[in-house]
Amino acid sequence: MEMESLSGYVKEERFIDLYKANIFALFLFIPIILLYTLPFYLIWGRNENPFVFIKNMLEITSLSSALLGVLIVVIGVMVHELIHGITWSCYTKKGFRSIKFGVLLKMLTPYCHCREPLRVRQYIIGALMPSIILGIIPIIYAWYSGNIHILLFAIFFTVSAAGDFMIVHLIWREDMRSLVLDHPSEAGCFIYKKED
Repeated sequence: MEMESLSGYVKEERFIDLYKANIFALFLFIPIILLYTLPFYLIWGRNENPFVFIKNMLEITSLSSALLGVLIVVIGVMVHELIHGITWSCYTKKGFRSIKFGVLLKMLTPYCHCREPLRVRQYIIGALMPSIILGIIPIIYAWYSGNIHILLFAIFFTVSAAGDFMIVHLIWREDMRSLVLDHPSEAGCFIYKKED
């Protein structure tokens, strides 16, 4: 839908505080670790002392594996934003030309911005897709395979979607026919509701 056709809509702002998003992410670590690690332990480590299991899970065996972990995180953050862009572009008239990537310098936070308004449902799908592809699917694979590295990957990339969860929380109760437009330079969006 083009911006010119929004004349019959009322515009409301929805923003999140990036500082609060980072604090939320820190608090999110504990339940996500428990939610992901407890089934992993029950499947793969129940014959092991829990403290030894945790020590083995957190142990970094070498500098090269630590550097590889940093590289995976950097690439994963870029892939996270790319997933937003690819998903949202499926719902836009101009496709990927409506997607812009950048970095919010004040928090060094990368972002993906969709320049076209989307229906609430479409926006939510695009907002949650990175946590599904980089968090939920990997944790299912980790539970199946017993791979601790994939477990840690799933934990990190689920928690890194904290800002996305906060934005979805701001809009999920809206009428699904309403429109959502990303803010071009802040962490948030505008809701366009049909005038009564």
